[in-house]
Amino acid sequence: MISLQEGVIPKVDKRKPYALVSITKHGVENARNYAEKFPYVDLYYMKKFERGDESTRHIQLFDGTVRLLLPALFQQYKAVICIISLGAVVRMIAPLLVDKKQDPAVLTVDDKGEYVVSVLSGHIGGANALTHEFAKAIGAQPVITTASDVQKTIPVDLFGAKFGWIWDSEDKLTPVSASVVNEEHVAIVQETGEKNWWMHDTPMPETLKLYPTTEEVLAVKPHATLLITDRLIEPHEEALLQNGVIYRPKSLVLGMGCNRGTSAEEIEELIDETLVELKLSKKSVKAIATIDLKKDEEGFLQVAAKNNWAFITYTPAQLNEMPLKNPSEKVFNYTGAYGVCEPAALRYAKTNDWLLEKKKGSNATISVARISFDEEGTQ
Repeated sequence: MISLQEGVIPKVDKRKPYALVSITKHGVENARNYAEKFPYVDLYYMKKFERGDESTRHIQLFDGTVRLLLPALFQQYKAVICIISLGAVVRMIAPLLVDKKQDPAVLTVDDKGEYVVSVLSGHIGGANALTHEFAKAIGAQPVITTASDVQKTIPVDLFGAKFGWIWDSEDKLTPVSASVVNEEHVAIVQETGEKNWWMHDTPMPETLKLYPTTEEVLAVKPHATLLITDRLIEPHEEALLQNGVIYRPKSLVLGMGCNRGTSAEEIEELIDETLVELKLSKKSVKAIATIDLKKDEEGFLQVAAKNNWAFITYTPAQLNEMPLKNPSEKVFNYTGAYGVCEPAALRYAKTNDWLLEKKKGSNATISVARISFDEEGTQ
């Protein structure tokens, strides 16, 4: 917990580029939901609203007035999103302002989550772009009051954020952003994930070009590359990262089963080992799916919470609706389903085939499927 004292800048545990702060009961409830919908924020709220899962979810609690927390957030984060009234935020940040080249972006969100307002550093600090993306993610109305809005193109550091996409590394965000803004040749390769990411009411600039494969991009040598994939890239593709960013869409589901009482450590070890074997990124996992008999399995609950994954369970009848290559009478006798991990993966992914049908560990089983996205880009 962060204890706040007058005149002392507290230490914060920065993990994400943006801070999300709330000071009311209703705001905290919304903030917890926003942090799941928009994965680029570290969440802060008052200790009196503690739920008990803050440590697992990397939520930071503070004791004292939020005014004393803001100096640390200003120093550490690219943006501070406050679920606090606009007037109160203006008064609290006024003593912290330096100039538009140094100040972080500041946004406010009303307590009901209806509006997201760009308050500070709209262009250079990226508040306007972040306002649009955050509002889309939480289903709110963006409010931009600057005379001219941001250029209608791809915000590189927020690309796909409303879908939960995560970039692999922030090292090249700035130079790639410069290539986009300066209208240089930027190649885009999308191998999986939501397809409806272009959200402007104008056509995509001609300088942003879609390519079907990384091989074609390597041949044309663009100024920058945006690669949307859930796989680990091959050594010869490393050249794309000289000025490129890899985005990890939430496109993988892990169907799993386990013996009662299997530890979270053993379950996660099986997951990590399997993803490495398949050359897939753990950042692209969206959910663990299993049978409803396991809805209270502590190992699954802990792993899902630690990684911010959904935990989904299905009835035996729902699992039996899925096509299986190797139905098991033994599993049916125990559970009422002819399989657990295999059909759970297929059902959640809305597909008929696996990337891995089934792998057995000592006490757990795992199947991996890639989520099917329709032409509209949705699952």
